[in-house]
Amino acid sequence: MPSNTAPLDISRIRVNGPRLWASLMQLAEIGATPKGGVCRLTLTDLDKQGRDLVLGWAREAGLQITIDKIGNGFMRRAGRNNALPPIVTGSHIDTQPTGGKFDGNYGVLAGLEVVRTLNDLGLETEAPIEVAFWTNEEGSRFVPVMMGSGVFAKAFSLETAYAATDVDGKTVGDELQRIGYIGDQEPGAHPIGAYFEAHIEQGPVLEDNAKTIGVVQGVLGIRWFDCTVTGLEAHAGPTPMALRRDALQVATRIMQETVACALRQPPHGRGTVGMVQVFPNSRNVIPGRVKFSIDLRNSTDALVDQMADEIKAFAAALAETSGLDIRIELVSSYPAQAFHSDCINAVQRAAEQLGYSHMPAVSGAGHDAVYMAKLAPSGMVFIPCKDGISHNEIESAEPEHLSAGCNVLLHAMLERAGT
Repeated sequence: MPSNTAPLDISRIRVNGPRLWASLMQLAEIGATPKGGVCRLTLTDLDKQGRDLVLGWAREAGLQITIDKIGNGFMRRAGRNNALPPIVTGSHIDTQPTGGKFDGNYGVLAGLEVVRTLNDLGLETEAPIEVAFWTNEEGSRFVPVMMGSGVFAKAFSLETAYAATDVDGKTVGDELQRIGYIGDQEPGAHPIGAYFEAHIEQGPVLEDNAKTIGVVQGVLGIRWFDCTVTGLEAHAGPTPMALRRDALQVATRIMQETVACALRQPPHGRGTVGMVQVFPNSRNVIPGRVKFSIDLRNSTDALVDQMADEIKAFAAALAETSGLDIRIELVSSYPAQAFHSDCINAVQRAAEQLGYSHMPAVSGAGHDAVYMAKLAPSGMVFIPCKDGISHNEIESAEPEHLSAGCNVLLHAMLERAGT
């Protein structure tokens, strides 16, 4: 650098917002839907095209690429001291069947924009910086959800992931092989110094509070249950009300209690019944069996478990008074995950220094950052999405908010990576 050139003022660095937007729109063309969304399911040909596009951009940016055996991708920008573990950011590029342009995709391309900005400025970081995309975060084709990051964090085995099948009986292992994304590196054999993930909020809180940045404190704990109420189907006409064993009427009381127990746990209690199966599902037959889902969430595992205990006690009392059989079975459990104070503070400092309105936030949805937080200091940056809508083709975010979140990500990562 010429001697008469002033040193770079790190605090004045900003990303190229139009370039970030253009990248998001180009990636969204792969699997574009008529309603303006994206359908790019895990390990399909469209997923391969999306991966290829992102890795092509990474090569253009001079990044070193590593793919592990579950198909997670790591795009590395060297640092001044490459013996240090990298500061990593990322998310996923698979979508829901009726997904949007920003869920997951924003986190990956915001990371790429961080790298492009550093390249534009010729700015070297002390530690390396990496951008990651994780396989099958959505779980819309294969379960479990957050598969790539889960295998990386040893939450479940590579063999378990490989054996997972879709509705057509195709396995993860075969589909990874088919699209050419089984790498050589063992999942988890990849050091991480700290992890940040930028994401649309997927809820309405930031928009409702007119805040640009959510400083994410952690992710809610989740418990999924199936509840089955068994009564007796009978003719709707000849059977008097007092003599009925109506499974649906009993089930609806538990459904209402699911909502009520969440309302007793503000501000982070969540209670949802999203799936209901009624047997025999006939207009003039009293329902004899009802099976429905119960989704409980809260900020700590103790609070989620308290909600579950309340519902189980309510159901037990209801079974006693109604005489119907009620069974509640745990389907899935995801522990609450607090993020690291250093990363939370780095995000907050960046928002403050950049002059963005901000507030503490929690994530009601699972993210790959949940598993990364078990391995390294981690944090997340939220930005608003219109009307809080996500997992929907009309999912939308403002360009200025996308740029703001990326700027916060850039400065938080620079704080951890060193310059």
